[in-house]
Amino acid sequence: MASKKKLASTFPNMVIVLTVVALTSALALSLTNISTLKARQMVEVKRTLEALKEVLPEFNNDPSIEKYSVENFAEMEFYPAKKGGQPVGTAIKTYSDKGFSERIWLMVGFDEGNKVHNISVLKQRETPGLGTKIKEPKFRNQFAGKDPASFTLKVKKDGGDVDAITAATISSRAFCDAVSKAYRALSGGKR
Repeated sequence: MASKKKLASTFPNMVIVLTVVALTSALALSLTNISTLKARQMVEVKRTLEALKEVLPEFNNDPSIEKYSVENFAEMEFYPAKKGGQPVGTAIKTYSDKGFSERIWLMVGFDEGNKVHNISVLKQRETPGLGTKIKEPKFRNQFAGKDPASFTLKVKKDGGDVDAITAATISSRAFCDAVSKAYRALSGGKR
């Protein structure tokens, strides 16, 4: 039986082994990312369609097909809702970078009078048990039926009309910022 020769533990050998391990890991991660991309995109589409149903008045068109964007609000998406060919509202996928952890994404539905119909939280990574309460109806419902032209979209601490979540003022402010951004985009950048 031939004895196996052991590779010397030198710096160049360590670099070679580490490089092979790193390249193998990178290749495996890339292949996983590529193979799951379509499934992740389908989940995103499903989440958007569910949010549209939640935030808009009753509609019978497909707002995702009629989606559009506005020049000064490039990262936001606008979804017009119609019933019987008549406009009933618009949903806006909006965001705020003022969250505690990272960007917060919301879907804000407005009726034809530009009043908030409903709001859905699409994505957030706020502090569990505190900032994550922005998803709860108790917080979100205070916006329903409100006209942002007369309802100040700021927390009361900042002179607005919104009751902030206790110990989560930053998340509450970010939520208000995202809704305010959607309203400004809807009303042509005024306000």
